[in-house]
Amino acid sequence: MTNKLTIFIFFLLFFYAAISAQPDKAAAQETITLEEGFAVPMSHSYTREAVFRDIIQWQLINDEFETPEENNILHITAAGDTLKWEKVSIQEDGRFSGHELRAGYLYLNFHSDEEKVMWLNADGHNMAYVNGVPRAGDIYAYGYMNLPIKVKEGKNELLLRSARWGGIQAKLITPEFDIGFLEDDLTLPHIISGEQEPLWGALRVVNSTDEPFEGAEIKSSISGHEIVTPIPAVPPMSVRKVPFQFDPSGAHPNYEITNVDLELVADNNTIHETSLQVSVVQPRAHHSRTFISKIDGSIQYFSVAPQQSEAEHGALFLSVHGAEVEAISQARAYEPKEWGTLVAPTNRRPRGFNWEDWGRMDALEVLEIAKEKYQPDPQRIYLTGHSMGGHGTWYLGATYPDHWAAIAPAAGYPSLRGYGSHDGRIPDREESSAERMLTRSANPSDVMNLIPNYSAHGVYILHGDADRVVSVEHARTMRNELGQFHPDFVYYEYPGGTHWYGNESVDWPPLFQFFKDREIPHPTDPDEIQFITPNPGISHSFRWAAIEQQTEALKMSRFELNRDVEESEITGTTDNVDRLTLNLEPFNPGESVTIKLDDTPALPITINNHKTVTLARTSDGWQQAGKLSADQKGPHRHGAFKEAFTNNMIFVYGTSGTEKENRLAYEKARYDAETWYYRGNGAVDVIPDGKFDTGQYPERNVIIYGNRDVNSAWGDLLPDSPIQITRHFVEMGNHRIEGEDLAAYFLYPRPDSDTASVAVIAGTGTEGMMAASGNQYFAGGSGFPDFMIFQSDMLLHGADSVLSIGFFDNNWKTDPMQTVLQLRSN
Repeated sequence: MTNKLTIFIFFLLFFYAAISAQPDKAAAQETITLEEGFAVPMSHSYTREAVFRDIIQWQLINDEFETPEENNILHITAAGDTLKWEKVSIQEDGRFSGHELRAGYLYLNFHSDEEKVMWLNADGHNMAYVNGVPRAGDIYAYGYMNLPIKVKEGKNELLLRSARWGGIQAKLITPEFDIGFLEDDLTLPHIISGEQEPLWGALRVVNSTDEPFEGAEIKSSISGHEIVTPIPAVPPMSVRKVPFQFDPSGAHPNYEITNVDLELVADNNTIHETSLQVSVVQPRAHHSRTFISKIDGSIQYFSVAPQQSEAEHGALFLSVHGAEVEAISQARAYEPKEWGTLVAPTNRRPRGFNWEDWGRMDALEVLEIAKEKYQPDPQRIYLTGHSMGGHGTWYLGATYPDHWAAIAPAAGYPSLRGYGSHDGRIPDREESSAERMLTRSANPSDVMNLIPNYSAHGVYILHGDADRVVSVEHARTMRNELGQFHPDFVYYEYPGGTHWYGNESVDWPPLFQFFKDREIPHPTDPDEIQFITPNPGISHSFRWAAIEQQTEALKMSRFELNRDVEESEITGTTDNVDRLTLNLEPFNPGESVTIKLDDTPALPITINNHKTVTLARTSDGWQQAGKLSADQKGPHRHGAFKEAFTNNMIFVYGTSGTEKENRLAYEKARYDAETWYYRGNGAVDVIPDGKFDTGQYPERNVIIYGNRDVNSAWGDLLPDSPIQITRHFVEMGNHRIEGEDLAAYFLYPRPDSDTASVAVIAGTGTEGMMAASGNQYFAGGSGFPDFMIFQSDMLLHGADSVLSIGFFDNNWKTDPMQTVLQLRSN
């Protein structure tokens, strides 16, 4: 081939690629690195709770933010400390760093000759304000958050809220295309040689336009084997991780890597193309599998160390990883076993949610998938994990005590009240009634109050005695606690063991021998049972009894029960329990059983064919009750506020208000969607209220952004809510609170569903809506009650500016006994 012909063909290919990518926007990519700015330390306080302080955000809300200059005073605290802006420059590593950024803000600006769209690529920050608009941060400095932003002609300002460690970098990139694939942060399975079923993957699509990108498809191809997958809408000026299917039958069984070619297609035109590499492994090799999560419909993965023998109904080990560990790395730390399969869920991210909240849900999703796929012996299921996964083991072991034959925390800490991480510890301040309510709302994370639940299974504690990351004192504390009552635990300190001393840190032979010798009893076998739960919506049942309702929400509920089959009686005590269901399987239908609880009169029960009985607490003692109504609180729908962010939730933002109200509602919904993606590898539908229809989105949880006047979906979803929020005021029962600066979070049942919920994020004015922009509900373990109403001054004064906070009663009505009121005078 001649050089001229080669050049001509190359030119044609290049021209075709440019046209395919996007003919009107293709351009050389330009990157602007920001190198100088100003920083102010100690200007915010965000922890694992609903209350936060943020001087900069408060100034933005009140139009008091001034462009920083060196040594300008930002604020003088109540303690008399003066917070000043300091000039900063990037270091040799290209990052801003130093004490100036500790719990502070970095201010940067740049000039643009024209209005245009760029991508913000920053990392090391919790979040950003771009010309006052909130955008998600890249907390762990992964470097892949390319967020489309509107750049103004002239001066543009960035405020980056700093994380607790490391540094921050910030770049602005002129995009090469408006809409297309972003090729990092992929979620992909392994192709298992010999398996033919279509597989799921996920990658991000960026939409740098002002309109939703809708009606598109992804066409995948492996060696000509094609699958077309419709993808959900990508909101304007945003990024969404979207699912696609591909056909593994086109992969060569003897190749270690195969290419999956992808086309993004809209209106029968190819918008963008890419090619991904997927690993091909043999069936008994470590591998990853993907699945569609019921939490949000996104694609998630788990990893497997397969059982090496052909024996049926082997054991199942659930192994939960530490911070910054991928699930596949966790699985590969274990030699595959002959007698069982090990599965490693993701916690939704390498850091994710500390195995609480959606990390807990992910672990349980994977556990159920693994049970279905591998058909293990139901009595031989075990739980283990390292570091943050050691905490996950303590937490999951206490929260679901009858799920496991034995647990084995390695290098773990029991509670987020005693050990934090990026989001810090869970506060336990109780100086005011509002703070006591916040502490109560975090009770689901309080492992130390659940310690008696460990008596349900064996416990093996493994910890290096030279661990400087998670002190061995955490293990010694749990050894001392278990030593007071537990008949079946082993404690081992690995001599000289640091936080990680090789794979024996998790794959420790005596630990697995301990597992091998233990089984889960049949659910109805033990005659004596005890159980504690802080929330029946998280965990409500143990062996042959279940707590259906609490007297006071999110306080600890417990029972201690004794069953005597020969004497036909059940006796015991309960605390903070309003409804209790008992499985009476050992008794015979028609037989009379006497139930005596809490020193109340004995209650004779005739066994029915279902062999269950539900009891309700009344003023006359325990009485037999009917089936729990779906309209009431119960395990099916209990609260608190964070419960709404599951069940394939959908974000609905208001468009029925003023231009500014509508803009703030969308910006908050987008900010939450971006944060959910980053923290939880998640994806969520974000739609305007005008497109929401209850029939089109049945049985899904809904998050409403904007008050009753701003969001038209309010009328269909919250007509009977005891909390109503509109312009200028909040109504709650007999109370009416007026002002433009009020913000609210609350949860309420969706009226057309027996299980779905509605959550509200709203303000009475633009000041209130801006004050609601914090999304600490995505911090693992953070405590939120059913409802919370606060002034924007909370950003300065903390819990003192919370006006009302608490829990609904079991009929979803406001309850004076579970509500704190700190109402201001108008």
